[in-house]
Amino acid sequence: MAGEAGSGDPAFIAHLRAQMGLDRPLPVQLGYYLRDLAALDLGQSYREGRPVFDMIAERLPNTLALAGAAFLLALVMGTAAGFLAAIHRGRLIDRLISIGSVLFFSSPYYWVALMAILLFSGKLGWFPSHGTQTIGAGYTGMRALADYLHHLVLPATASALFSMAIYARLVRASMIETANALFVKAAHARGMAPVWIWLRHVLRTSLLPITTMAGVQAGQLVAGTILTETVFAWPGIGRLMYEALGARDYNVVIGVFLVTSMIVILSNLVVDLLYRFVDPRTRAA
Repeated sequence: MAGEAGSGDPAFIAHLRAQMGLDRPLPVQLGYYLRDLAALDLGQSYREGRPVFDMIAERLPNTLALAGAAFLLALVMGTAAGFLAAIHRGRLIDRLISIGSVLFFSSPYYWVALMAILLFSGKLGWFPSHGTQTIGAGYTGMRALADYLHHLVLPATASALFSMAIYARLVRASMIETANALFVKAAHARGMAPVWIWLRHVLRTSLLPITTMAGVQAGQLVAGTILTETVFAWPGIGRLMYEALGARDYNVVIGVFLVTSMIVILSNLVVDLLYRFVDPRTRAA
């Protein structure tokens, strides 16, 4: 706590410790904490004096919007890129997609984000570099939504590039492996159109490992928003935790960790449920 280095008044420090319950034995503190946690009471912010739950609830929609947009963009574009690379294996488009995937996978995120701001915001002026709304514009209704989405494009795209590269490589490898399976060769022997073989048999079977990876990536996108939101000044829970770390507001830090942990657990639970629909064998088990 601030003041415990010796510069604070001992009586005031003792009053603060009693007010926060820090003068109780540790087992008692843990019991009270678990009781409050069950009631969604994450404590008070040391810096702002507000309930931590309310502070997180204010910013969580922005984080979910950013992570959701990045997740959908990475999943759709990565799957499409991997599909194109697989059906054009060994050709120019396959090489270009492979090179792009390696570059996006190996490039540091903060460098990609800063270069995106420099190019698309600083040089071209296509997208804003920070925030969720145009300051002083006073937009309402659909114009406010369009302005929000305009601010969302750059951070969501920068966040999606790493996951997009993973999906592209995973889809390509999985589809090439599936294309050599016996049931695919049997479909060719029956005279089925190649486009239907790739879509109905190869791609559908290749969705199994993608589903697992998507669950992992969805949780990581939410848990890893602190860097994205800091670079783009996006007012989400990642930036809230960054500000709380600088102010040593540990109740807020712990609260954000708990919320992101629950989101990661829920995303993995959703993947387990989706697996029963994607893979019929799990329903029969």
